Amino acid sequence: MPKTVTVTSLDEYQSLSRRTAQVVKTDHPIVYPTLGLTNEAGEFAGKVKKLFRDKNGVIDDADREALKQELGDVLWYLAQIATELGVTLEDVASSNLTKLFDRLERDQIKGSGDNR
Repeated sequence: MPKTVTVTSLDEYQSLSRRTAQVVKTDHPIVYPTLGLTNEAGEFAGKVKKLFRDKNGVIDDADREALKQELGDVLWYLAQIATELGVTLEDVASSNLTKLFDRLERDQIKGSGDNR
């Protein structure tokens, strides 16, 4: 059983948490597009959240265009990552559908885990 660590303030937590922090070198060409991908995916998710919060999920033409623009940004960063990895977007898409149809045929489309 792990030892329980109790903190009495956020300042104490902040100080203690530094014991587990690491400086990780990030000058690899995959880092920037990965951060961009997560940023753009977050922007897309934020727009979807607001559609449901503010408009009951109704998507008009302006919303559709804004979402399309965000998806374009996501696609751009995804393409940069694939290029850095030496794979094509077609390879990624084909591999993904192969995996999903295999799960579908085995009635494993639901659930969790990469290897189901």
